[in-house]
Amino acid sequence: QVQLVESGGGLVQAGGSLRLSCVVPGRTISRNSAIGWFRQAPGKEREFVAAIAWSVGSTYYAGFLEGRFTISRDTAKNKVYLQMNSLKPEDTAAYYCAAGKNDPYTVPKPAGYDYWGQGTQVTVSS
Repeated sequence: QVQLVESGGGLVQAGGSLRLSCVVPGRTISRNSAIGWFRQAPGKEREFVAAIAWSVGSTYYAGFLEGRFTISRDTAKNKVYLQMNSLKPEDTAAYYCAAGKNDPYTVPKPAGYDYWGQGTQVTVSS
């Protein structure tokens, strides 16, 4: 099964930064695709973080981010990035990237994505 591949997670102190990367296999995307980042903490549901439309680059963000995270893409390298600044302990979670349809209704929902990565752990210490 085709999977996306995340990297860049790790342990960081509160207030620090991390940049996550996601390699997106070509067969998982089309002109109408969006690549999303989700996160899941132990005992909690998977929640939407951010997404980017693959072809036009328009972005979507979860309201709780308060401008701390930025999503971007490099179509030549088939990569999507999530720059995370001003990290807080509550940002601790496994972070997943996924490929799905660029539909504003489905972008924030895990069910709107067909391909997923294995996740990368982000731990923010206080």
